[in-house]
Amino acid sequence: MTTQALLDAVAGGVRVVDLGRRLTVGMPQSPNHPAYWHAHPRRHGDMVRADGGSAANDMISMGTHVGTHIDALSHVSQDGRMHDGLGMIELGVHTIEPMVRRGVLLDVPATLGVDRLDAGQEITVADLEATVSRQGTAIGAGDVVLVRSGWGQHFDSGDGDTFRGLSTGVPGVSTAGATWLAEKGVHAVGADTIAFEMLSPGAGHGLLPAHRVLLVENGIYIVETMALEELAQDAIHEFVFVLSPLPLFGATGSPVRPLAVVGA
Repeated sequence: MTTQALLDAVAGGVRVVDLGRRLTVGMPQSPNHPAYWHAHPRRHGDMVRADGGSAANDMISMGTHVGTHIDALSHVSQDGRMHDGLGMIELGVHTIEPMVRRGVLLDVPATLGVDRLDAGQEITVADLEATVSRQGTAIGAGDVVLVRSGWGQHFDSGDGDTFRGLSTGVPGVSTAGATWLAEKGVHAVGADTIAFEMLSPGAGHGLLPAHRVLLVENGIYIVETMALEELAQDAIHEFVFVLSPLPLFGATGSPVRPLAVVGA
């Protein structure tokens, strides 16, 4: 496709669905990472120029796995080894190229006839296959696949304890589902939950087998804490997926604001 064809498509009208969460102090997050904090060290009126102008500025601090974020391949190791035996520099988030790819939403609750999945519920391979069949959205190599559980509704409602699910669990794929996705040759995956995969009640983040399968064994990026309700509400199952992480040298992850782009 030529650049002009792309410009014509944009000029013809597109709809952009924001898949990222707003960053706010106190938002629900994994307890394993430094919390988001924002302050104004300089406020309007602290310094006033001769012409009456004034400026404010900001300071933020946060872990790189807080809010909507992407996991670099350096985020997880297994038995002391990261993906392909490489190191933090070779696999850091600065090595993730900007993504403009075909995106697919797998709306599992819609397939199962529920509003959202239960705490600690595993999304099985049968669930994923049934969703692909119902939607008619076959997954191709290089795609970005987003798995909706409906659990993001708890983030929307401000119920941070339930969203984290440390005692109750969180729905998601486990080893089998992650292996199924990897066998499709996907480039990246994402979900509306705090850790992408199923968390058993009371287990917290003690075991993350899907991270091992995806990051370490197959070199597939993971995007977590996504906002997927708008896509589901309007049955948008296929779209252009756009994401670019911050090039934080050597970092294991980055905050992101992923977008789904469709025709207007």
